[in-house]
Amino acid sequence: MSQSPPLAGLRVLELARILAGPWIGQLLADLGADVVKVEAPEGDDTRKWGPPFVEGAEGENLSAAYFHSANRGKRSITADFRTAEGQALVKRLAAHADVVVENFKVGGLEKYGLDAASLRREFPRLVYCSVTGFGQDGPYAPRAGYDFLVQGMGGPMSVTGEPAGAPMKAGYAVADIFTGLYASNGILAALRRRDLTGEGATLDMALLDTQIAVLGNQAMNYLVGGQPPARLGNAHPNIVPYDVFPVADGHIIIATGNDGQWRKLCEVLGEPTLAEEPDYIDNRSRVKNRVALTERLHRLCQRYAKLDLLAALEKVGVPAGPINDIREVFADPQVIARGVKVDLPSAAAKAGHIPTVASPIVMDGVRQVAERTSPRLGEHADEILNDPAWGGPQHG
Repeated sequence: MSQSPPLAGLRVLELARILAGPWIGQLLADLGADVVKVEAPEGDDTRKWGPPFVEGAEGENLSAAYFHSANRGKRSITADFRTAEGQALVKRLAAHADVVVENFKVGGLEKYGLDAASLRREFPRLVYCSVTGFGQDGPYAPRAGYDFLVQGMGGPMSVTGEPAGAPMKAGYAVADIFTGLYASNGILAALRRRDLTGEGATLDMALLDTQIAVLGNQAMNYLVGGQPPARLGNAHPNIVPYDVFPVADGHIIIATGNDGQWRKLCEVLGEPTLAEEPDYIDNRSRVKNRVALTERLHRLCQRYAKLDLLAALEKVGVPAGPINDIREVFADPQVIARGVKVDLPSAAAKAGHIPTVASPIVMDGVRQVAERTSPRLGEHADEILNDPAWGGPQHG
């Protein structure tokens, strides 16, 4: 028996653009919420952040791939917040929303009466989520926040990259995306509390806070050990061997997590006595002597072809794997079997569909992904304005 999406009936008003805020709306839409995206008349900036662009049936531009990465499942309407008409439209929609998501600069919506204090005063059950670079208070609060800057300020670039190389950011928007995920958790918690108390909430989500939070063990290594972790390339600060290793025809990852796996690795590499040498007998010793051990393992691994060594390690339960480019990711049989890539039907698109990467949430065997593609600018204006759930005319 088919089930309703878990957030069916939840109404979300998205006053956000770029990535962190829209990521929240997309995840909630995947889970069944009705997400209305209010865009400026010129549209979300990322509609133009290409190439590549999705091509329409008539050769028209259906917005950049970047926009489609964070906006599926939503309906779009436009409003100019600078006008009384635009402000009235947003307030009308907010009156019927459960959640508002915005990512304007601190105080940016105050002059329009669309800030958290103003809307929650009028609609106390509203869960209002603000996403900024640095939060609503503190000396950096007025600054604009950008993922790249936050990766630099929040620590990860100091531990990413080769030891002798330049600091390196992640190849995707870590701070933006993780902020979207943490914010979604906060929103759902606030809604749960509202079920119990009847009161909404104001969420203050900062990219910098999130970036520091996801340092995880690296932050704790510093807080406990007193020394800032250094860049180790692909190596792990607390486990050895846990790195990229050269083989005869490329590179592989070997990620031993305990001494038993270490001994099996040495057996596969034809050097079982290496595991018993005092300098390498346990993880503490291997971390201490990582440089010498890594050099020896490089020489040993280079005697094997990639597929042969991966097969041998898998057979004995040593964690190892290839380093796929994104084309190889989507061709991987596990990824195909799990249905991670989804083609959403679209009559407007030349291909008849728009590809998307589904939410990783699988509930009761059903992958949670919105059935609607990302909207064209203002596509659903009439539909939204006439929707009784959002204050449209009542019929019946």
